[in-house]
Amino acid sequence: MYIRLGSTRIRLSRYLALWTAVAVVFALQTSINAGLPNSQQPLWDLLRWSLIQWYTWAALAPTVFRLAERFPVRGSGRLHGLGTQGVASVCMTFIAMAVGAMVSTLFEPSGFFEQLGYFLEQHFAIGLLTYWTLFAIQQAIHFHAEKARRELEASQLATELAQSRLLSLKSQLQPHFLFNTLHAIITLLDEDKVSAEDMLLRLSELLRAFLEDYDGQEIRLRQELDLIELYLGIQRTRFKDRLTTRTYIAPDTLDCAVPSLILQPLVENALRHGIGQRVGSDTLEIEARRDGDTLCIEVRNRNSTLSAEPTASAGHGIGMNNTRLRLKELYGDAADVRLDMLWPEGVACRIRVPFRDLDSADEAPEFIPGTTPGIAPA
Repeated sequence: MYIRLGSTRIRLSRYLALWTAVAVVFALQTSINAGLPNSQQPLWDLLRWSLIQWYTWAALAPTVFRLAERFPVRGSGRLHGLGTQGVASVCMTFIAMAVGAMVSTLFEPSGFFEQLGYFLEQHFAIGLLTYWTLFAIQQAIHFHAEKARRELEASQLATELAQSRLLSLKSQLQPHFLFNTLHAIITLLDEDKVSAEDMLLRLSELLRAFLEDYDGQEIRLRQELDLIELYLGIQRTRFKDRLTTRTYIAPDTLDCAVPSLILQPLVENALRHGIGQRVGSDTLEIEARRDGDTLCIEVRNRNSTLSAEPTASAGHGIGMNNTRLRLKELYGDAADVRLDMLWPEGVACRIRVPFRDLDSADEAPEFIPGTTPGIAPA
């Protein structure tokens, strides 16, 4: 069984235990002040008087809380609330004294008015203090509840804003990727219709994967690799023997959470600035490994260079901008992306995100044989 104090529910047994403890403390204090055991008034009598007084306030406390909620002392109406509470405190204290006097007549030979006079003389001041203490407790509970509510609303608004930004970034990314892929297919139609048909089939599989399984902000790394393998299959068909792809994936990273479509723009950039602009062949490598509490992912191409400092060129293009913004929204300062030169030639795009296994309840498709899990060579 529970008793309600404003918006707070308290188990009745705990509520009564609290008021009993208050009654015992005041009875003991009175006995010490009276000089017991030399006093002629037994300790039991003092405890009985104290229990009558504080159990009365226990019964009135819910009403005090309702009055405190109805007439708060804050905001523009604080003066009106203060005046109302002043009148209410006197009235409620008088009611408490009257109830206490009425109950005392069951144990004392004196009449009601005599007991009432005693209660008013001995307990009225402490009754007023009790009322205002209960009022202050209610106001403190309300203040902390409002603070928690505002913090929760602010957190929810921030989450909704971040989610909206992420969805906006993904909506920019997917049309950009599809446009480039379709352009590659159109270019190939005049050269090799069989290969173009194969690319269209791979693209349809990729689109089906987007629509069915990848509508969240995070997926497992193995799922991301499945998607990128479909994309690389399209590019291998396009570039034929000129493009070689290799993957070095540590097995313990396959179930790690990564932002969906995080690799595709990096691979696309590597191909566009490598084999897409230079004659000859190119090798594209993808590596994933764990470094303490961090997942490290690298996309390397061996036939490309940086024309400026890595920090200056790391932000060109829709792909890199989206990658940086998505990492910032999802992980804050716990993630980063940068471009580095390789020796003697090549460029590496390096991503670091917190290492965290995705919830086991999320299903992941089987790892496509086209990728090769393993350990990166030194």
